[in-house]
Amino acid sequence: MKKEASAKRINMISLKIVKEGSILYDVRRLSTPSEAAGLGKRFLEDLDREQVIVCCLDNKNQPVSINVVSVGTLNSSLVHPREVFKTAILSNAASIILFHNHPSGDPEPSQEDINITTRIKDAGGILGIELLDHIIIGSNDTFLSLKEKGIM
Repeated sequence: MKKEASAKRINMISLKIVKEGSILYDVRRLSTPSEAAGLGKRFLEDLDREQVIVCCLDNKNQPVSINVVSVGTLNSSLVHPREVFKTAILSNAASIILFHNHPSGDPEPSQEDINITTRIKDAGGILGIELLDHIIIGSNDTFLSLKEKGIM
């Protein structure tokens, strides 16, 4: 005699972005790594732990949303493409810029920074959401653009 499988309950859900606040930023369109870094610094400068944020942009490179993707430790942060692109997809982003800080103040990228940049760029290619740059924020107004450095 064959045993009947029990029914499985499936949750019905809806997804929403919740606006937690807003900031006024004087550069409407991000055209250069320097302009983008100015925005990233507002969120990441002088933090005592690594944080990763994603800035979602429309077709005209105008920021539409910013989200904290990961809060890490003094010298590392776990980042997964799924978390980066979740906000981008829900924001209908055409492209993204990834930012993270180095609490040590030195914006030189680690091998892990380079690896995750490649992974996110590849994932964005599949999704149709371009990674425009990955900017590392250091101290004393320093930053490093992986695009300008030729790493991506």
